[in-house]
Amino acid sequence: MSIHGDRAYAAFLEGCNCAQSVAVAFAPELGLTRDQVLRLASGFGAGFGRMREVCGAFSGITLVLGALYGNTDPAGKTATYARVQELAARYQANNGGNSLVCRELLGLQKAEGSPVASPRTAEYYKKRPCPQLVRLAADLLDAYITENPPPEHKEDPHAAV
Repeated sequence: MSIHGDRAYAAFLEGCNCAQSVAVAFAPELGLTRDQVLRLASGFGAGFGRMREVCGAFSGITLVLGALYGNTDPAGKTATYARVQELAARYQANNGGNSLVCRELLGLQKAEGSPVASPRTAEYYKKRPCPQLVRLAADLLDAYITENPPPEHKEDPHAAV
């Protein structure tokens, strides 16, 4: 377990969605405020807006990877995609080789069909693997960053906004 895993777990228990929980655990490394990270990751939760597609915890990994290692030159896509695929393999291997799909990880046949988030109750936490998955995602990302220190990014003062 890592400090990032602990932060992600705590954020989820505070009510953040899965993607927010993982991403906000790395806010200091991203040079962003908690609120900025929460806004950036907000739509990725519950498998993209509660559609139960790509797991929010893995989406949080991808957001942080992009911020720390991402490309601005289209020629860098391959390196970015390789990092995402490597972390996807690690995530799947450590969650029972299951899936990257939210509904499959939750044992659902299909999405609930509503954008309304489920109330966070004791029953909710009993049947959801999400708190453990956000911890796992942040721990894996922490290990990856330790093994592969991100490059220093120098902002181009002449770049268009």
